[in-house]
Amino acid sequence: MTIPDGCFTESERHGLYRAIYERRDVRSQFLPDPVPADVLVRLLQAAHHAPSVGFMQPWDFIVIESREVRASILALFEQANQTAAERFDGERKGLYRSLKLQGIVESPLNLCITCDRSRGGPHVLGRNSIVETDLFSTCLAVQNLWLAARAEGIGVGWVSILEQAQLSKVLNLPDHVYPVAYLCLGYVSEFLDQPELEAKGWRSRLPLSELVHGNHWGEALINEPLETALNEQPISGKNA
Repeated sequence: MTIPDGCFTESERHGLYRAIYERRDVRSQFLPDPVPADVLVRLLQAAHHAPSVGFMQPWDFIVIESREVRASILALFEQANQTAAERFDGERKGLYRSLKLQGIVESPLNLCITCDRSRGGPHVLGRNSIVETDLFSTCLAVQNLWLAARAEGIGVGWVSILEQAQLSKVLNLPDHVYPVAYLCLGYVSEFLDQPELEAKGWRSRLPLSELVHGNHWGEALINEPLETALNEQPISGKNA
C-alpha cells in the first residue's frame, strides 16, 4: 500500500498513539520539581492550537502557583467531595472515600482553562445551532495540553469535584467566563499502567465493539471488515 502524502512515519505515529494510550489522570504521583517555563509554554501552545468552532479560540489559561489560592481551591474540593461521597452507599461509598481524587497542593502547578462565552461576538460561524460548541472547543484545548504533557513526561490531573460558581469566585472570573477544567500539573514518579479508577475497581473500560453502531443507533455494522477489526482489537489498544 502506498503511504499517502502527509502521513506520519511509523515512529511518529507510534509516539502519538503512545501519548493517547498512556495518558493518565494523575492524583498521587506528583514530584515537587518545578515545570520549566519553556516546557509550560510548549504545553500552552499545544492547547492554543486546538481546533475551535468559527476559529473563536474561547480559551484562557490561569496559571496558579500561589499556595494561598490553592488552599482555597482545596477547601472547595473537600466540601464538594464530602457531598459527593454521600451519594454512594455501602462498599461503593467506602471505595469512593479511599480514592485520592486531587493533587491540588502536591503538584507544583495548577492551571485553570476557561471558556469566554462571549468571544467572537454574538454570531460565531458554526455556532448558531449548537451554542455549546465553545465549551466543546475548550475541551479540545484541554486534550491537546494533556497529550503534549504526556509526551513531556508531565502528569495532569483534572479536578472535577468543584462547584463552578465557587471556583469562579475564588479566581475572580467575569460572569461571561466559565471554568471548564481545573488541572494539576507536574512531573511524576510514574505513570500507572492502568487508569487509577480501573486499577482500583471503580469502573472498567468498555469494549469499543459495543459502542460502534451502523447507520442508526443500535443497528449492526454492515461493514464486515470493520466489524472483524473491532472484535480483534484488544480493549487496551496498546498494540497501536
